Amino acid sequence: MQITYDFSDKRVIITGGAGGIGFGMATAFVKAGASVLIVDINDQALAQAETELKALGTGRILTLKTDIATKANDQRIIDTAVTQFGGLDVLINNAHASHQKPFADLTDDDLALSFNTGFYPTWYLMQLAYPHLKASKGSVINFASGAGINGQPTQAAYAAAKEAIRGLSRVAANEWAADQIRVNLISPIAETAGVKQWKKMAPDQYAAMVQQIPLHRLGDPEKDIGAVALFLASDASSYITGQTFMVDGGDIKLR
Repeated sequence: MQITYDFSDKRVIITGGAGGIGFGMATAFVKAGASVLIVDINDQALAQAETELKALGTGRILTLKTDIATKANDQRIIDTAVTQFGGLDVLINNAHASHQKPFADLTDDDLALSFNTGFYPTWYLMQLAYPHLKASKGSVINFASGAGINGQPTQAAYAAAKEAIRGLSRVAANEWAADQIRVNLISPIAETAGVKQWKKMAPDQYAAMVQQIPLHRLGDPEKDIGAVALFLASDASSYITGQTFMVDGGDIKLR
């Protein structure tokens, strides 16, 4: 059964929205009729995403190339959405970059990259978006990762930033509940373009990973991850905040 949403009155920001899970979510929101600002640092990917999304013939698409690691750029993101759309209902902090290294080899620069592209922009954008989300009684969707929850080897910088985002999100969820702003997280496993490329290069490793997932498949960025994002941004989840949703085929069970 396919669940449909009418988001024609919703105004959405998605960072890292030109590819992967971000583009999958953007597709889901645009199909639901939302006005979506896609933020990314990749010019070519933004142009391709804009072309594909406008071809859907629904919603409204804006793109913005910027580096979210700079706080002034984050203010520009919020200002662009509010000016062009007349307000903000949903902030999705999806963008994040990191290096994979053994823990003993981790450097200050590795941690800085992960925190400057993941944790700090999430914090800044949430603070900057707060008055607009308060006005709309909106919601924030942040991203966690099994790398942090399970402590995946070689992912220390990424895991540390993702778990910091989880802590930040829970505090904001408690503080902002009085303003009817909900803050939740998605921890996904998805079949992105990068994963598909890895599948071609290492089919045995890919098959082994899929086999350990109880549902024996990776999630679709639009139909699985995007669908949960739509739910969390909708009135159907109006009594849910401060939660981490494991959209990973059953790979990790939170206790």
